[in-house]
Amino acid sequence: MDVGSTTVKAVVVRDGAVLWQDYQRHNTRQAEKVLDFLGRMEAEAGLEPGRDRIFFTGSGAGLLAPLVGGKLIQEVVAVAAAVERLHPDVLFVSEIGGEDMKTIFFTPAGGGRSKQVFMQSACSGGTGTFIEKTARKLQIPAEALASMPYEGRSLHKISSKCGIFAETDANTLVKGGVPVEEIIASLFEAVVYQNLATLTKGNTPLPEVLLLGGPNLFFSGLQQAWRRHLGNLWQQRRIALPEGRTAADLIRVPAEALYYAALGCVEIGGKEPEGVATYAGTDRLRWWIEVGQHEQKAREGARGLVRDGQELAAFLETYGRPRNAHAMRVVPEAERVRPGRPVMIGCDFGSTTTKAVVISPEQEMLFSCYVQSRGNPIEDAQALLRQIREAGFRDIGALALTGYGKDLLKDILGADVGVVETVAHAKAALHFFPDADVICDVGGTDVKVMILRQGTVSDFRLNSQCSSGNGAFLQGVADRYGVPLERYAERAFEAKSMPTLAMGCGVFLQSDIVNQQRKGWSSEEIMASLAAVLPLNVWVYAGQLQNLRAVGRRFVLQGGTHRNLAVVKAQVDFITAKVPDAEVMIHPYSGEAGAIGAALCALEAWRDGRPTRFRGFEAIEALAHRSTTNEHTVCRWCPVNCRRTFIDVQLPGGKGRPWSKVPVEEGWERVISGNSCPKGLVEDANEMRVVKARMEEQRRVHPNLGELVREEAFRRARATA
Repeated sequence: MDVGSTTVKAVVVRDGAVLWQDYQRHNTRQAEKVLDFLGRMEAEAGLEPGRDRIFFTGSGAGLLAPLVGGKLIQEVVAVAAAVERLHPDVLFVSEIGGEDMKTIFFTPAGGGRSKQVFMQSACSGGTGTFIEKTARKLQIPAEALASMPYEGRSLHKISSKCGIFAETDANTLVKGGVPVEEIIASLFEAVVYQNLATLTKGNTPLPEVLLLGGPNLFFSGLQQAWRRHLGNLWQQRRIALPEGRTAADLIRVPAEALYYAALGCVEIGGKEPEGVATYAGTDRLRWWIEVGQHEQKAREGARGLVRDGQELAAFLETYGRPRNAHAMRVVPEAERVRPGRPVMIGCDFGSTTTKAVVISPEQEMLFSCYVQSRGNPIEDAQALLRQIREAGFRDIGALALTGYGKDLLKDILGADVGVVETVAHAKAALHFFPDADVICDVGGTDVKVMILRQGTVSDFRLNSQCSSGNGAFLQGVADRYGVPLERYAERAFEAKSMPTLAMGCGVFLQSDIVNQQRKGWSSEEIMASLAAVLPLNVWVYAGQLQNLRAVGRRFVLQGGTHRNLAVVKAQVDFITAKVPDAEVMIHPYSGEAGAIGAALCALEAWRDGRPTRFRGFEAIEALAHRSTTNEHTVCRWCPVNCRRTFIDVQLPGGKGRPWSKVPVEEGWERVISGNSCPKGLVEDANEMRVVKARMEEQRRVHPNLGELVREEAFRRARATA
């Protein structure tokens, strides 16, 4: 039996013949799934206590094997034993599991073969979870993922060293309009690269090659990537192939690729003395599931997010419904469209969703909407404005934008104001809570902490390079456990106790979650602990604020992640433990805070009497645009070499870019997406020359009089004859 990080695999063998085999996901309930398998093997394959023998391997087997009389065998040893028995000619093995990777090099030595083994288990980069998490983010069903090809697709750079960074890279590619088929092909490329770069340690994988594990078996595109990379490697290093064989023939994926560790246990177990690992039945395992693990968790873990139903009821009474919503009246649908009365629109282009709100001149909330980010900011904006138009709004007084898309879209949409994110979020918070001291905004992929003094931002902390402490990480874990995000808090509050997770890097946090699963912690208990560790990541890890008391006592929590009441409970408990007299307030429109702040800025622009620049719904809906992502769009300003997307939009008066490597004629304007820093907004040296020429022309037409006077005043006097 192979108890892995995501699945349990088992085989029953008698006299060399496989009588029974199966694999299933355990969904963090490893002990329960093992008990289920043992019951089925007794009923369906005749497994008998006291007579038959049982051997375990896998990352979750160490705790469970002794409970049923089994013996633990190290998983790489088990895999190697099965390969030697079934494939004596194989010289290189790659096994990719849910959250670890193994490579085995076989070298002929004397009458046998020596083995070199390398294993990675501390990071999910290059594993099955690495692929599945990114595919879930792209909303690709498992059956579609399995058949997606690698060959013939354009490839893009995706970080292979870390699953967290890979998700970020994939998100950037989506925003750049790159097709998901190309992103998945790039993901397969990253997995093979990670295996060859990290786990070969400079050795050359020689033919024949065996690919094992679920990802290698199920993802045909991954098999194609292996065949291409190893074929190229053998050609580059002049590895002679057996006569009449091609590189593709020498890389095999057996039909039983999932079961090699379990088969290896049987192979090794058959050589053990009689009486070793005799199956003892399921009584002790059943006791562990029903009693033992709860006793151990009570000793090692902390109590849950709530002590009892009374504490939960008191919390929900305070935080379960919006407070201070009277600061912005919500107008009923029948009254929201008033002929002759202009409205203000605020749009927030976030990392995962794009939000918009419509407010009246009296600061009433008329309408709100959002769309999932599709990767193309033009299409995101069109989808938002389409909803606003369909809601009946026609007379637009002003439009303001914030978020990553504000600079890209300001001129294209005809926005009146582009609002810096900190300003938008601070304005939204102060509108409802004018005496706030601290604003904590936790979004999909970043964390913003704003410290206020007399109603203005005096200090600002941002964490956008790590997934710890934000909504995307929580959503990823919930997706993995099959829990809808709206039910996260409900499930987390069910936990009576929870493990203690390590603060900090999301990669290490992921590894810590796997360790807690092995100890029997359930999905709801792990989800509760993730909510509990989030404040540490927000305030200590991201915010670098060791002394919360020093920053004030009135805390405002906003951002979409604070719609999750389990997170709110953890935040309230953490803050009040540090600042006992703290007042913690939840923004009544936490997910739309950025858009509300932008709308309030639009209202200020309208009150100043400025005519709106808004192009109109019809003009924006009719915008013609095209996207280009190729070798000419790669940014060369630094070694990162971002693979940007050029989005060209047809606009009256567009200047075009005839000098570009991707030229576009007059009547078109270019938006650049997919860059990771402001340098990427400038195409290349050609554009830099154009920019400098324009600046020189501006200087000639509008000279700096101060510089001219200074030059005249300090010019060396000429000698007179």
